[in-house]
Amino acid sequence: MTHSIRKVAVLGAGTMGAAIAAHCANAGLEVDLLDIAPEEGDDRNAVVKAGFDRMKKARPAALMSESVLDRMRIGNFEDDFDRVADADWVLEAIIEKLEPKKQLMERVERTAKEDAIISSNTSGIPLHQVAEDRSEGFRRRFLGTHFFNPPRYLKLLEIIPTEDTDPDIVEGVRTFGERVLGKGGVIAKDTPNFIGNRVGSFAGMQAVTYAFENGYTIEEVDAITGPLVGRPKTATFRLNDQVGLDIAVGVAENLYHAVPEDESREQLKPHPKLKEMLEKNLLGNKTGAGFYKRDKRDGQTVFDVLDLETFEHEPAKKPEVPIAEEARQQGDLGARLRFLLERADEDRHARYIRDTLLPYLAYASRRVPEISDTLEDVDHAMEWGFAHQAGPFRTWDLLGVREATERMESLGIEVGPWVKEMLDGGNESFYKEEDGAGLQFSPVSKQYEPVREDPMYFSLDRLREEGKELTSNDSASLLDLGEGVLLFEFHSRGNSIDGAMLEMGYQALEILKQDEVAGLVIGNEGRNFCVGANLGEIAHAAQSGMLDEVGKRVDALHGLLMNFRFAPKPVVAAPRGQTLGGGLEICLHADRIVAAGETYMGLVEAGVGLIPAGGGTKELARRLVSPPLHAAQNAPPLPFVQKAFETIAMAKVATSALEAREMGFLTDDDRVVMNADHLISAARREVLDLADGYVPPERGHNVFAAGQSTRAALEVGVKSLQWGRYASEYDGVIAGHTARVLTGGDLTLPQWVTEDYLLRLEKEAFLELLKNEKTHERIGHMLKTGKPLRN
Repeated sequence: MTHSIRKVAVLGAGTMGAAIAAHCANAGLEVDLLDIAPEEGDDRNAVVKAGFDRMKKARPAALMSESVLDRMRIGNFEDDFDRVADADWVLEAIIEKLEPKKQLMERVERTAKEDAIISSNTSGIPLHQVAEDRSEGFRRRFLGTHFFNPPRYLKLLEIIPTEDTDPDIVEGVRTFGERVLGKGGVIAKDTPNFIGNRVGSFAGMQAVTYAFENGYTIEEVDAITGPLVGRPKTATFRLNDQVGLDIAVGVAENLYHAVPEDESREQLKPHPKLKEMLEKNLLGNKTGAGFYKRDKRDGQTVFDVLDLETFEHEPAKKPEVPIAEEARQQGDLGARLRFLLERADEDRHARYIRDTLLPYLAYASRRVPEISDTLEDVDHAMEWGFAHQAGPFRTWDLLGVREATERMESLGIEVGPWVKEMLDGGNESFYKEEDGAGLQFSPVSKQYEPVREDPMYFSLDRLREEGKELTSNDSASLLDLGEGVLLFEFHSRGNSIDGAMLEMGYQALEILKQDEVAGLVIGNEGRNFCVGANLGEIAHAAQSGMLDEVGKRVDALHGLLMNFRFAPKPVVAAPRGQTLGGGLEICLHADRIVAAGETYMGLVEAGVGLIPAGGGTKELARRLVSPPLHAAQNAPPLPFVQKAFETIAMAKVATSALEAREMGFLTDDDRVVMNADHLISAARREVLDLADGYVPPERGHNVFAAGQSTRAALEVGVKSLQWGRYASEYDGVIAGHTARVLTGGDLTLPQWVTEDYLLRLEKEAFLELLKNEKTHERIGHMLKTGKPLRN
């Protein structure tokens, strides 16, 4: 099943349809995007073109690369519907009205292949009604596939079978979603708004209503409902601005009418102030103003906040929330939440958390097994669709199920009856571990059942629990992945490169020499693979006049990475998220890179007044300049050197792994994996594939240095940018060092040099720039603000 889908037909080019089509193309599938032909006008593709063009301009970007468009075709339902016959998967995403969907499904059944998967992205129409007039064969392969917006970035994919859907097809679609599209699949029942929007709408509307009715300001609520309680930085009101208030209110209102039997239905009603905001077009980011309004004041970007009485925006005031800092000091999420609940009677901000969190948990318990048979699917829906650190039942476990239940009952909050049955049976948690296996309590069978295991996911925490951690320090660890494959894992702050990480890297090299070791994976489960060198350490050493120590650190990094590059066993890097500066340099010295689709690679050192000095400059010369000059010795080197130079001097960052390949950071041999959870497993397989008959690369004069004439051409280009005021004087100084290293220093004529030769030039330039006060200013500004300084 997972390998049989190659062609997809998406029917409907609205916001979701076009974005789903784009993501399928991101994943390497051939996609047809079709929509209605307009009744008037000559262009029968006008409707689909409009949706397609909106998708291409979407921010955040729906496409991982412009090249993805080569896999997409557009068309209309009148002239091009026969393309549906070629599709392995037909996905409907048209207007949310039952009759047009039913009519479209009739056409799909007549046209589609007999074994094609048919699905709908509907979120508000019962799926069994959409397919009710179709044949048994159609209904067997029909189901709901509900993506969350934006589909490229949000992991959740709700899969909704009807009573007629073949269970094998359900599991096949789930596996396909995970392995090919990079999604996290949950199985939902065919009930209104499925799991995520059913539970999320209740939580969202209840949180806003409670704030308005109890005198909490917008700033106060957002200060306490973000990362402090395991939610994204968008917290409550910023989230509504991001989603669009019209969408949030529309989903809640549709749900209100769809669930007359829901005992908490009245709490789904949007607060009257939200309706007033809709009338005033205060929808959030899409209209430029919502709960917040972005503005400029004194040259600074500010976010003014809505006055809910006047509906005018005023300068935001930083709320005083002393308990927030006290809660942060408690430690992990469970400790923070337990602390806040304990203080709820005496502190109004803690009370807000208690009086919105506990009703949300209880509501989730009352909806199971109505919306889902398993607790993990409900938890994953909230974790993957709303970026919560823990879903409702995992959160409840963190609080202590019995204690939290008693607290709810004392406040008059009704919990699902199965929770009391579970506790009465002596079961104290929704999840538990037994003999190394995860179990979850089932509200259906009233006993513990296995948590679904993803065979492609390596849990590093579980490896540690199993005693597979060979050695570790504060910044890195070595773990045994099995079959002779080691993992070099970073876990320093920001996964930045520091002395302890280098020390662990050298230990990895020693173990790599052992006969029973097949190879090494470099990776971790952090949000970001590695953000580069520890700038704080570098700044302190430079300002203390300890440049010799910095030089030794550069030598140590060079030694480690060159030993990885020429190691006797294969080394595979597995980056995800931000892979910047030294993090990218680590990858560039591996035999292979297995990158997550959402990997953002760049050599960004120019932003802090430096050049790449961990082999990054050398590697771009080796990767971008040397191959074409080796293939055609008389080719002019300038275009190739220019690309490497601009990549470094302009601190370009790839916005996806596909773009990283186009920029030259990844080769055709490197792999892109859409699901970041599968990275370590895929990298491990790559090591084993390479290990059989592995021969390390040869050292030699393998890097082309273009010499002084090419360097001079680059420097003229920099001068032009400075004259046009596109680059500062100090930008020119940094660019000059970059040009010098890329072209071989003071070499007069073009020639082939060793990698070590360019590494020496990198080090010289790096240390020279560190002597400059303007570099210190750039580093200090980055450490303070997280943004580059142009000085």
